[in-house]
Amino acid sequence: MATQPLNSVILHLLLLASGGGTASAARVFTFNNSCSHTVWPGTLSGNGAAVLGGGGFEMPANTVVAFQAPAGWSGRFWARTGCIFGTANGSGSCATGDCGGTLKCSAGGKTPATLAEFTLGRTEGDKDFYDVSLVDGYNIGVGVTAAGKAAEEGAAGDNCGYAGCVSDVNGRCPAELRVAGASGETVGCRSACEAFGGDQYCCTGPRSSPGTCGPTRYSQLFKTACPAAYSYAYDDSSSTRTCAAGADYLITFCPASISPAAG
Repeated sequence: MATQPLNSVILHLLLLASGGGTASAARVFTFNNSCSHTVWPGTLSGNGAAVLGGGGFEMPANTVVAFQAPAGWSGRFWARTGCIFGTANGSGSCATGDCGGTLKCSAGGKTPATLAEFTLGRTEGDKDFYDVSLVDGYNIGVGVTAAGKAAEEGAAGDNCGYAGCVSDVNGRCPAELRVAGASGETVGCRSACEAFGGDQYCCTGPRSSPGTCGPTRYSQLFKTACPAAYSYAYDDSSSTRTCAAGADYLITFCPASISPAAG
């Protein structure tokens, strides 16, 4: 798959802002790898929607790639790290986010993995919903910015703001949640649900509602590090973003800061 140099993202976003989509038109997801290392984004579509990027692809450091998605598309993206894939059939493995040992994912990534989640509106008057989630743990920072006329003009009740996680959660991850790489370095930070199980951490059983499942000291650690990302299952009010259907989106891996244009 062809990638573009980093400076091309500026031109691409200018084009988005000058035109922008409509709810029934194809939408654009632009991926920007700002990491100092290669990542292998995984894509998973829901509701029978089109598979974007073939399900997964390679992105060297400082490259940009864009895909169109149909109106009504729903799914998630995440970055896989430390991958080794064979050239013959794309089989291999990743240190984090692995989706069954294949380059092109047909299932979700192995936790912990930082997720960017989207549900796009179908028609005019619909809303897009998007977020960055640490509910399944964290592997690298991910940021989402809305672009185009729909994001600029907005509508009553819209919150087309930045969603994401700039901080290095791995650097502050408690020992009991750390996932170590081949050299012993921390490559991921598990959720308390994955590490310990239980209704309290997983919001299951008698704690399967917003009124009965609240933040824990572990989810609060995630929230302190990443205020614009989901820290546990019912962290909706400060984490879900909405935008008028028709916006395009920039997904940045290893964002250096929150974009001023993100609001």
